[in-house]
Amino acid sequence: MKNYPPQFETDAVALYQSRPEATIRQVAADLGIDPETLRNWVRAAGASRPRGRRAEVPTEPPKPLEAENAALRKKVRELEEEREILRKAAKYFAGETRW
Repeated sequence: MKNYPPQFETDAVALYQSRPEATIRQVAADLGIDPETLRNWVRAAGASRPRGRRAEVPTEPPKPLEAENAALRKKVRELEEEREILRKAAKYFAGETRW
């Protein structure tokens, strides 16, 4: 059983919560951890996400470019969060596995 630093656990749960379309399995795979480990962290944190999709009624339909830009900005935020978590994990594990 691996021990992860508390900050990594917190960041992993935050990443899971920030990606409502992703499953625990997908987020765990992105981070390179066991899905059950992430599931336990999420439960311990009392984190939850709404089940099902919420129907949002836009006041006016977004223009195609605006919608694409919004989707791309969201993806960039997700990737930046993932990169930061992976950077912290790499630093942690580099300190543990010295030859």
